[in-house]
Amino acid sequence: MAKLFIDTNVMIDLLAERQPFYKDIAQIITLIEQEKIKIVASSLSFVNAFYVLARSYEKPLLFDMLTRFRIICEVSSIDEIMIDKSLHSGFSDFEDAVQYYSAIHHKCDIFITRNKKDFKKAEIPVITPEEFLASLNK
Repeated sequence: MAKLFIDTNVMIDLLAERQPFYKDIAQIITLIEQEKIKIVASSLSFVNAFYVLARSYEKPLLFDMLTRFRIICEVSSIDEIMIDKSLHSGFSDFEDAVQYYSAIHHKCDIFITRNKKDFKKAEIPVITPEEFLASLNK
């Protein structure tokens, strides 16, 4: 069973039902419900998603949204090893590096993001939700 790391932008697409991106991540959620894949999101993504979405949603609703998301995903931690690797990684975006090394540490097979350009040094596939779904149909 594939283990997918869900980047913050994709997590927000799901929680906020952002169009036109929502349909692809919703299909990925269906695959989780069918027990065909597992997903992982970092603790940092939960914090960042809360911060971004707090501008648009009441806190009780936002806590409910995050709680429902938490039920279907594993949460990866971030420690000094990932921070150290990120600091010396050569990634142009520090937050992306932290997310990436969290995914590697938690043995994810694929990194799902809409921000592929910042992951040129990746050792695992970095693809969009749309590309992941297309790969299943090959």
